[in-house]
Parts: sequence; structure tokens; C-alpha cells
Amino acid sequence: MIMFIWQRLLKIIRHTRRQQLTFRLEPETFNALTILASEEHRSVEETATNLLRIALTQRQEADIYLGRWQDLSPREKQVAALVCLDYTNREIARRLIISPETVKSHIRNVLGKTGLRSKAELRQSLANWDFHEWLGISS
Repeated sequence: MIMFIWQRLLKIIRHTRRQQLTFRLEPETFNALTILASEEHRSVEETATNLLRIALTQRQEADIYLGRWQDLSPREKQVAALVCLDYTNREIARRLIISPETVKSHIRNVLGKTGLRSKAELRQSLANWDFHEWLGISS
């Protein structure tokens, strides 16, 4: 019961601490925002707030993944990058001149260090990253 009251109190405090932010948009951006708001049956302000919230969340997630990426060894980074480029374990092993079992070991380490459960989750979490140039691969 005390926890419930505390959560409600925090919610009230956060609600009362909201601040007004004013900024100017380029006409094209404002028009796109207006169209999106109309399509979503929301106000322009509500749509802008929602988009900003989404962008900030994505930025925070990107920062988290970058920090986790920096914790990987150079070989783990290579393996992770190749996984994200849809290489199979055998293809990764051939490219890096290591055994498929070593690839599996690196993948386990990468997943453990990133807090992910599968190669699919790894691909999804780093979907916006371009590893082609980093690995010297033409896209």
C-alpha cells in the first residue's frame, strides 16, 4: 500500500513539474507535423511531444547499445557485426579464419555482454548501424 501511494505521489510530482518549451520549425517540418497530427487525430502539440519522446527514447537506447558495444573485445565486435550483416556461423568462421565453435563462443559472449537472448535480437537492436564500411565490405 505504501508503494502504491509513493508511485502516485511521484506521478503527481512529475505531472506538476512539466515545463513549456517553445521552438521554431522550418515550414516543411511544420507541414509534415501538421499532416501527421491530422492523420493521427491529435493536436500538433501532442504529436510533437510524442515524436520528441520517441526520439529521446531511441537516443537513450542507442547510447546503451553503444556502451555495450564498447565493452566487447575486437573479435566479438567483428563477430557481432557479421551476425548483423546476416552471415551464418560458418561464413563468419571462414571470413575470420576461426572454427564455427569459436564463433558460437563469441556469439554467446556478445549476447551475454549485451543482455540479449538471440542473434535476431542482436540484429534488431543494431539494425540502424552500418557495418559494411567498418568491416571493409562493399554494400
